[in-house]
Amino acid sequence: MPSILDRITVNPEVCMGQPTIRGLRITIAFVLKQLASGQTHQEILEAYPELEEEDLRQTIQYAAWLAGEYSRPLPSTVG
Repeated sequence: MPSILDRITVNPEVCMGQPTIRGLRITIAFVLKQLASGQTHQEILEAYPELEEEDLRQTIQYAAWLAGEYSRPLPSTVG
């Protein structure tokens, strides 16, 4: 993982070891789902005031890094 992602933490005792933002109990997956559902950065920041804009930026960077690390075929939707 690139060292610039200093806000992404993994602790086996927090959220069952899932990557979180700064050790908070807010997982990267949760934030990505909020973004994917169409919520804006501002809406997320208002709903979760403990988050900062840099947290959201690094969440997206982390997802991009993960996407580049693994190559798996998507399930076929043609049947």
